[in-house]
Amino acid sequence: MKKPETSDPRDGDRIAKLLARAGIASRREIERMIEDRRIALDGVPLETPATILKSLKGITVDGKPVAPPEAVRLFRYNKPTGLLVAERDFTGRPTIYDKLPKELPRVVPVGRLDLNTEGLLLLTNDGELKRLLELPATGIPRTYRARTYGPISQAQLEDLIEGVEVEGVRYGSINANLERRTGTNQWIELTLTEGKNREVRRVLEHLGLQVSRLIRTAYGPFPLADMPTGAVDEIKQNIVVEFMKNMKGMKTVSFDGTTSRPVGRERRRDDAPRPRPTPAARPVVKPADAALSPRRARAANFAPKLEREAAARKAAPVASAKRKHWYDGPKSAGSTPTTGKPQSRPAGSHRKGNSRAPRPSGPPRGGPSK
Repeated sequence: MKKPETSDPRDGDRIAKLLARAGIASRREIERMIEDRRIALDGVPLETPATILKSLKGITVDGKPVAPPEAVRLFRYNKPTGLLVAERDFTGRPTIYDKLPKELPRVVPVGRLDLNTEGLLLLTNDGELKRLLELPATGIPRTYRARTYGPISQAQLEDLIEGVEVEGVRYGSINANLERRTGTNQWIELTLTEGKNREVRRVLEHLGLQVSRLIRTAYGPFPLADMPTGAVDEIKQNIVVEFMKNMKGMKTVSFDGTTSRPVGRERRRDDAPRPRPTPAARPVVKPADAALSPRRARAANFAPKLEREAAARKAAPVASAKRKHWYDGPKSAGSTPTTGKPQSRPAGSHRKGNSRAPRPSGPPRGGPSK
């Protein structure tokens, strides 16, 4: 086996780190590939992931040379609930990689969000940047908003600034503030720097609260802002370079058209009005065409109704004589002006079939009254 270029860690990096930065796979996956003898240096398979190299010159994976690593890239992703932050799940549950745009390069998540936690998830193609963002020593704050149920006071939340121990696990300082309350439901904003597994949920449950919704709203200087659920955008390179130079002291980035660019299909906000397409111009029907086909002209023309009817009457041929009807006859005196029917029934008239004569005038039947 050919010896590595150097054995001093100060003069190079581990092979797994270099290949992960080049986007081949994760470090753990690369270690398994080395065990399977799939990675070689100048044609000789590597035997240990502790190999230290300055560059990937001469490295092949499955017999194919490795391309030089790309520039460091950082993406924002508004993760919805119901997705695992994992590359695959053996039980068949959906992961974020099932929903991310296909045009994204190979990226790894910075930290994790629970299955039912939503909000900002940073993605990067550089393993070293991922490690720096996750280390508690860097002191990068993570901000969450939690909707909870149960009694709580601001004084109880302020006690979290000193840290708290829950079931033998010590959690660091948490800056918690009560945003608004509706009865026994409230929104609480929490900022922490450790990000241990299910830290926010366990601390709030330790205070006797039930968490019904949890959203990560910021990671360091990168806010979630008004990103639609499921949307992905890439942070511009100059912002990433400035952030890597001064991780702790960088101010919050205000995202606009010059700060990031959307990746994949553009999505709209759920509460935004749906844009309506501009209607296509309809051809105006000429009078000559209307005379040939009045119905087709009226259907195609979107002019006001009165104008359409006037144009159709003017262009249509003279109609044939109407069939005479009883109401078209001469009108008699006392009839209505439109129907020719009498306004009232004359005295003594009876319905059809009634042949009795009108009752004569005189005293009532049975003789004169006594």
